[in-house]
Amino acid sequence: MNIADERTRDRAAARTRFIPSGLRPRVTALLAGVLALGAAGALAGCSAGGASAGEGLALSAATSGTAQVTASQAGAYQVFTRNDDRDLTFNQLLGINNEGQIAGYFGSGNAGHPNKAYALSAPYSQVDFASRNFPGSAQTQVTGLNDQGISVGFFSTQNGATPADDNNFGFWRIGGRYHEVNYPTRNNSKPPVNQLLGVNNEGTAVGFYNDANGNAHGYSYSIGTGRFKLITVPGATALTAAGINGEGAVAGFYTSAKGATDAFLKLRGGRVITIAVPGAAMTQAFGVNDSDEVVGAYTTGSGNNAVTHGFTWANGKILTVNFPQSSSTTVNGVNDEGDIVGFFTDAKGNTDGFVGLP
Repeated sequence: MNIADERTRDRAAARTRFIPSGLRPRVTALLAGVLALGAAGALAGCSAGGASAGEGLALSAATSGTAQVTASQAGAYQVFTRNDDRDLTFNQLLGINNEGQIAGYFGSGNAGHPNKAYALSAPYSQVDFASRNFPGSAQTQVTGLNDQGISVGFFSTQNGATPADDNNFGFWRIGGRYHEVNYPTRNNSKPPVNQLLGVNNEGTAVGFYNDANGNAHGYSYSIGTGRFKLITVPGATALTAAGINGEGAVAGFYTSAKGATDAFLKLRGGRVITIAVPGAAMTQAFGVNDSDEVVGAYTTGSGNNAVTHGFTWANGKILTVNFPQSSSTTVNGVNDEGDIVGFFTDAKGNTDGFVGLP
């Protein structure tokens, strides 16, 4: 069978809709702490699609076309840290599906410390880390996976002194076979940057590419048909599409002409909800589930005083998520049960992956 035949077969498999076989097991035996949540004011405005600022949102005040929302305290998560023993200094957990399988990687990406991808399955012991590196690559990250056995991510053929100078190429994987994906444009950055960051159960992946000026352009990619579609937000000069749910709603972040970086949720009908934590220097969304619950991170302060906090957003309300005794927290993925995954910086300066169960 040649490569074209394999791609055709794998696309046919991707078009088969997933039928859940049952809830994945809860892994309460591994719980080791409580994730601290705090209420955070949320700016949740409708910036496109013709909807009013109050439509579908629990609003308490409004200014300049956005709405100020006060989140109520919602209980804590049960949480445990999970790192691959092959590198205890740097792990990031990036996505989780409805069976509890997790996408992640170890290695900082610095020279001599390459990203090495894995998929982690319950009960999450060391033997449950399975390597997922693109064949022949120097570095790989698996960033998302669905319930059909499809995973997405990106790889590099380089591991230079400056990670930002390494090339990136997107890919999707099914049944042990990898397929490279790059947005079709002649306006690529040098080196080229293409990343797939999320995939839903319909086989639609989302990601971005960088143009010759270094600006990001978000897009969706249908694994079943091979078709691309740009994802846009009015007023954005750069945009990253990071997550997509079963209804086709896309989460990510964009930069405006004024230089502000805010998160967004673009619903299937085209309506865009901007998510910006008041007082934050930057808000970014990285994942979304079928209930339109969005997860991500926001930054307060700048320079050496900058601190990253994780968050969840649902129905116009934001909750801040901080891992106990950490200097920074990022929430990167969420499944339909509300389980979250991400990473934090510990007291030793290491980056550790975590799983949180509501």
